[in-house]
Amino acid sequence: VQLVEFGGGLVQAGESLRLSCVASGYAFDVYTVAWFRQSPGKEREAVACLSYRDGSTYYADSVKGRFTISKDKSAKPNTAYLQMNNLKPEDTAVYYCAAARAGWGTSYVVDWWGQGTQVTVSS
Repeated sequence: VQLVEFGGGLVQAGESLRLSCVASGYAFDVYTVAWFRQSPGKEREAVACLSYRDGSTYYADSVKGRFTISKDKSAKPNTAYLQMNNLKPEDTAVYYCAAARAGWGTSYVVDWWGQGTQVTVSS
């Protein structure tokens, strides 16, 4: 499985970005898709995930109400998104898409990672 992220960039606080993750084949039909982020000096953290089983979602408290994870079920190949609204300087990080075989919340067994895309939010 290959995962490729798109959509990072430089924005001002309060603006929005949408990240896309294109997976080879139908990976998101059989894997939970998760978005992680990592900023310098910090551990990688999960910010959102979407279960392939029932479509339920998880959001970290720091992004709840501002970020939305989704996937396009009809897209070939599978594509997942992270809509990020009302961005804050503390959202600045490299964002990674992942396909996880298990896990939820803050802990996952990730089989595949994307290469990451930089999101920078200026104040």
